[in-house]
Amino acid sequence: MQMSDFYSGLRDSVGDRPLLVVLGVCVLILLIDLVRQLSSGALPARNLAIFLKNGIVLGLIVGLAGVGLSMIYSILGFANFAHGDYLTTGAFAGWITSYMIAGFGAFGLGDLFLIGIAGDATTVGVGAGVATTPIAILAGLLVAIVFTVFLSVAIDRLIYSRLRDEEGITLVFTSLGVALVLRYLIAFVWGQNSTGLTSTAEPKFSISSIGLQINAHEITVAVCSLLLMFAVHYLLQYTKLGIAMRAMADNRDLASVTGIPTDRIVRSTWVIGGGLTGAAGYLMTLESGTLAFNTGWTLLLLIFAAVILGGIGSIYGAIFGGLLIGVASTVSLVWLPSGFTQAAAFALMIVVLIVRPNGLFGGVTTA
Repeated sequence: MQMSDFYSGLRDSVGDRPLLVVLGVCVLILLIDLVRQLSSGALPARNLAIFLKNGIVLGLIVGLAGVGLSMIYSILGFANFAHGDYLTTGAFAGWITSYMIAGFGAFGLGDLFLIGIAGDATTVGVGAGVATTPIAILAGLLVAIVFTVFLSVAIDRLIYSRLRDEEGITLVFTSLGVALVLRYLIAFVWGQNSTGLTSTAEPKFSISSIGLQINAHEITVAVCSLLLMFAVHYLLQYTKLGIAMRAMADNRDLASVTGIPTDRIVRSTWVIGGGLTGAAGYLMTLESGTLAFNTGWTLLLLIFAAVILGGIGSIYGAIFGGLLIGVASTVSLVWLPSGFTQAAAFALMIVVLIVRPNGLFGGVTTA
């Protein structure tokens, strides 16, 4: 009787959610094929380890940028399409600072300002890197954060604050206009070509058992991203500002009635979100070693995918979604050509949303 009840319940579950069963079968097939490739030697363990490492590093950057985007959405209620260009602007500000410090005295300030795009201050000549010029890298990261904070607050004061009572679609299109202005101001000054940034003489640390190498830039990205994420977690959970931000995300009108200074919370949101975005932009370009006027724009879709996958408005969802997107886009190289990796990441997002329409952390706003 008990066995019949079990099989009856199983049939009902399969009948109610056939898509979930199909997805589970597909995941099982991929796992079996992955084990087969590893055991047969068709996929060396070192290659899989490299894919996972690259995916985690990318995921941390996407997650960090996604936290800023998610905070702005949960507090202000609109999707900021200029977010990617804030990221680019912060990266440019940071790298100009790094080049000014690393190449001071060896090159003209004008050449250093152009960060290798023009002039004599080339990547090889300046030799910027975590191991070679640590002070320049630290200063660049701090300037990227501070500059993006000022940019975010200034644009909010000048533009978004005047449209606070308008419908969301107005703010979305306004943010698209801001994105285009920022992007092509950068292109006007620095051009549309990408430039190399970092020294190639960075130390590498090997894991001999699988032959995996991790360089100093990747370690820096991981450490800085995790520290900043922990700082956001602490702020939201254990400070008065964080509690006020969570209250405002849940119900802005009620927060205002209870005496929470909503204008100060909005400003703080831009400060924190802008700082995290500037840090993500600098760290991303530190790891990739290249920078262009549209760097943030090309990453914006992945950031949105991470935020949607984790659950719009959830900070922890953005972090977890970023890691999933990053790992999916690199591990998919086991089965797909390199040009299809982003498609695999978006396919994962669609699959998760079919099963959980509100995202993995849906319904958990701000925290």
